[in-house]
Amino acid sequence: MADLTTHIGNLTLKNPVMTASGTFGFGLEFADFVNLEEIGGIIVKGTTLHKREGNPYPRLAETPMGMINAVGLQNKGVDYFVEHTYPQLKDINTQIIVNVAGHSIEDYTACAERINALEKINAIELNISCPNVKEGGMSFGTSCPMVEKVVGAVRKVYDKTLIVKLTPNVTDIAEIAKAAEHAGADSVSLINTLMGMAIDAEKRKPLISTVTGGLSGACVKPVALRMVWQVAKAVKIPVVGLGGIMNATDAIEFMLAGASAIEIGTANFIDPAITVKVAKGIDEYLERHGFKSVKEIIGALEV
Repeated sequence: MADLTTHIGNLTLKNPVMTASGTFGFGLEFADFVNLEEIGGIIVKGTTLHKREGNPYPRLAETPMGMINAVGLQNKGVDYFVEHTYPQLKDINTQIIVNVAGHSIEDYTACAERINALEKINAIELNISCPNVKEGGMSFGTSCPMVEKVVGAVRKVYDKTLIVKLTPNVTDIAEIAKAAEHAGADSVSLINTLMGMAIDAEKRKPLISTVTGGLSGACVKPVALRMVWQVAKAVKIPVVGLGGIMNATDAIEFMLAGASAIEIGTANFIDPAITVKVAKGIDEYLERHGFKSVKEIIGALEV
């Protein structure tokens, strides 16, 4: 058996497979289907400073080779997480990572500070795709100055591994990644969902309440692969790849493109045990090709 251990900053993962935020609940919901301790890391659903009800229904729509969602970060807030959810997660023998979201820099920093105090949480994933209400709704992740501002502010209050999740809805994602690195990020994860929409032709209406939403699933994989490859060449910090990973081969492609670890999202809805299957598939690939460590295939794409 090959060594599947990989590192994201100071964070050690037993294997490179993690769950994408918003697709795996808090992990507890999947405990009947998969051994959570066989997953490299569980990134829990987006957590905000205050409770959020999310967007009106309908907020999910199936599309060819993917799905569109506009859930809207529904969650009970960070204090509820700290008091009620964290005690159920802290003794699971894997890395538990909290996806932190907000609508102002103050929201991000306050939420990150609360998570920083939790002994068994060794990393956060900063979701900078949220609109900055003080800047007219513009996403924090769409300009380098805004990225540096929010990442820099969180870096000051958070002293563990800081992963910054990047939106693909930008002109040059490599420049955005470099801005996050410059501001103190230990890693970047990409891609978040692509903006898309779905229409009911018979009713002549959009399929989700918000009209547009985030497109994920197998259809986004070629875009995600390209962006991971570009970013991995542009930064020195580890890259986490996600977007359309449906099987072990997909995951291996992301690692060859430069990802040190990967996240599985939409595929969890199709097969709740896919994470463990992908980890085993990566191990089989390494054995078949004579690699002793998963680190040997990170960025090993021959171009």
